[in-house]
Amino acid sequence: MTAPSPSVPLLSARGLRFARNDEPVFGPLDFEVDAGEALLIRGDNGAGKTTLLRVLAGLLRPEDGRIEIDGHATVTPERTRALAYLGHLPALKADLGALENLEFLCGLHGRREGQSAEAAMRIVGLDGYQDALARQLSAGQKKRLSLARMWLSPAPVWLLDEPYANLDLDGIELVNRMVQAHLREGGAALVTTHGAYAAPPVRTRELLLRRAA
Repeated sequence: MTAPSPSVPLLSARGLRFARNDEPVFGPLDFEVDAGEALLIRGDNGAGKTTLLRVLAGLLRPEDGRIEIDGHATVTPERTRALAYLGHLPALKADLGALENLEFLCGLHGRREGQSAEAAMRIVGLDGYQDALARQLSAGQKKRLSLARMWLSPAPVWLLDEPYANLDLDGIELVNRMVQAHLREGGAALVTTHGAYAAPPVRTRELLLRRAA
């Protein structure tokens, strides 16, 4: 009988390093995250948590290293199809309605099978705000609309940069439920935090970043 092959991480990084103006920000880093698992990225402000997610998302070019999806080294266009990024800014068009924003973004990035923008708005607690312009929404409502965009994304890996910011306790629970559901469906999540909030209640690894000396 042939022994089963070891599982391949959904996302992994090997020797990943980033520098800004020749000053090291992080690395070299080696880490991986499996399907059904979250990687909690901790570190003080300035340790490079946001920069790491932006490198993974293809918004910044690493100084060195390799990023793999399902065991295959990737270039940025390939990787962006597998990754959905939630940053500090909402990435919404201010003069489009909430529902229009979601439909526009689905047109750009695709849509999770069997999901509608209207259903996603109900999931995040924005039912009734479909026609509200994005610029009229509060910070918390914009975060919820961005979470609806994440839910609609077909990408298996979520990159969540401080996802609890601007949310009340109900919103924090919403993030946790969404991450749990995404992982149950075979996805993975990378979540940055400076320690102010607990990790989602899921199978979790931890990556600690420290400021470069």
